[in-house]
Amino acid sequence: MITNNKFKNIPTENDTTILLSSEMNLGKYEITYQKWFWDGVQAESIIFYNEDIKHLSKEEIVKEVKKSPIVKSNSKITYSKDDAYTFVNFNFNTQENKTTN
Repeated sequence: MITNNKFKNIPTENDTTILLSSEMNLGKYEITYQKWFWDGVQAESIIFYNEDIKHLSKEEIVKEVKKSPIVKSNSKITYSKDDAYTFVNFNFNTQENKTTN
C-alpha cells in the first residue's frame, strides 16, 4: 500500500490522455500503473519513483516489469527517466481507422 504522495506529480504530455491511473505494488516496489492514449497509440506504463530504484540498473528495472502478467510476452518495451520518475512503457496498440462498406 502506498503511504505517501510521491506519485502526485507525475508529468503528462499535454496531448496524452490518461485512461487509467492506479497506485499499486510491483513486487516490493511501489509504482503507478497507467493506461494511456497518444497520437493514435494506446499503451501502458509502469512508473517508478527514482529514489526507490536508485540501486537498480535499466536492465534490472525492465526485467522486473517483464515479470508482471499484464505485460504481453511479445510486447515492445520502452524506457525513459526524468528527474523524479522512471517510465517503462509496453503493450503498444496502434488504433487504425477501420471503415466498413
